[in-house]
Amino acid sequence: MTKDIYEVGDIPPVGEVPPRMYAQLIRPERFGEPRDAFRIEEVETPPPGAGEALVLVMAAGINYNNVWAAKGIPIDVTQVHGRFGEPTEFHIGGSDASGIVYAVGQGVANVAVGDRVVIHCGQWDADDPVVVAGGDPGFAGSFRIYGYESNWGSFAQFTKVQAHQCLPKAPHLTWEQAAAPTLVGATAYRMLNGWPPNVVRDGDPVLIWGGAGGLGSMAIQIVRELGGKPVAVVSSDDKAEFCLKLGAVGVINRTNFDHWGMLPHWTDTDAFATWFDGAKAYGKAFYEALGEKRSPRIVFEHPGESTIPTSIFMCDSGGMVVICAGTTGYNAVVDLRYLWVRQKRFQGSHFANDEQSLAFNQMVLDGKIDPCLSRTFSFDEIGLSHQLMSENQHPQGNMAALVSASKEGLTDLPA
Repeated sequence: MTKDIYEVGDIPPVGEVPPRMYAQLIRPERFGEPRDAFRIEEVETPPPGAGEALVLVMAAGINYNNVWAAKGIPIDVTQVHGRFGEPTEFHIGGSDASGIVYAVGQGVANVAVGDRVVIHCGQWDADDPVVVAGGDPGFAGSFRIYGYESNWGSFAQFTKVQAHQCLPKAPHLTWEQAAAPTLVGATAYRMLNGWPPNVVRDGDPVLIWGGAGGLGSMAIQIVRELGGKPVAVVSSDDKAEFCLKLGAVGVINRTNFDHWGMLPHWTDTDAFATWFDGAKAYGKAFYEALGEKRSPRIVFEHPGESTIPTSIFMCDSGGMVVICAGTTGYNAVVDLRYLWVRQKRFQGSHFANDEQSLAFNQMVLDGKIDPCLSRTFSFDEIGLSHQLMSENQHPQGNMAALVSASKEGLTDLPA
């Protein structure tokens, strides 16, 4: 008979779904530091609806979005869930996962019970007018990030997803390796290959901020595989070595410069001149790292407020600064003269669509992408992993947490 609940690490027979499960929950009354916001609780296992799949989570990836969820800023994500008919009294985070399909809803044809999968984090309504018209789901009003804006994320024994989110797991990767790279990797793939004509071409110089982080480590490898020349920005020698091993042709240590922050007003002659000298020196460092005097055709941005002025200045004529986040702030002040006279592009980018997620995952399947897994946590350490990320004390690359996998190193169910 089906047990009411299985202990974490005790795997039910494939296809047997217990009525209850353990999950790492965030509740509004606990908003604050991640170490305190996350707690393991019992909840009902959600049944998959039409077009959905229920996946036994073997391992879950760790991303910064659930640092925000834990703190309740800039939004209370539990209130967002109500728009989708999901519980609003708690949030189950986690936007990356590897696992096994245990149940499917009506109309699901792309996956079946027993499939080994990884999950991408893009969700949208099938009846959204943009989707129905054949448009990019990323532009749909219903587009949302699973495990952040929606509930039932991967920090639980079972996760409920839209079936199109399921992609084949690379057999050569462990569960924890497979869980780590999809969110950042598919995000990077869209940034670098989703905005024609500004896509990475053979020989293109590309400036990559935060090269040793999750996003940056994926971007370096994607640019490398597309024939470009990635130059990574780092903050220490050990991170520089990490990036060079991934395929960066050179690195820039940002701590050697101090012109960061919002751009001074152009009428403040002295302050603007100081910034301009710093930006020119940074450009020279880029040429030295690249090994030739060419400006980056694409600048891969995510710090935002502190770095956008330099990124716009650095970008080649007709090139693109593409941004997916604002980790240093959201007020981006630019010198418009560099945009219009040099005809540069400042492009926003947010996660990916199915085709882009599948393309990145194929690179993983083909062994072209190292997931850059730096540390694996236990299920009860999920709050700790986010606390380290909140304090910028996390290791380089990506992190993951074991859920149903009983130990590290497993590529399938234990024999």
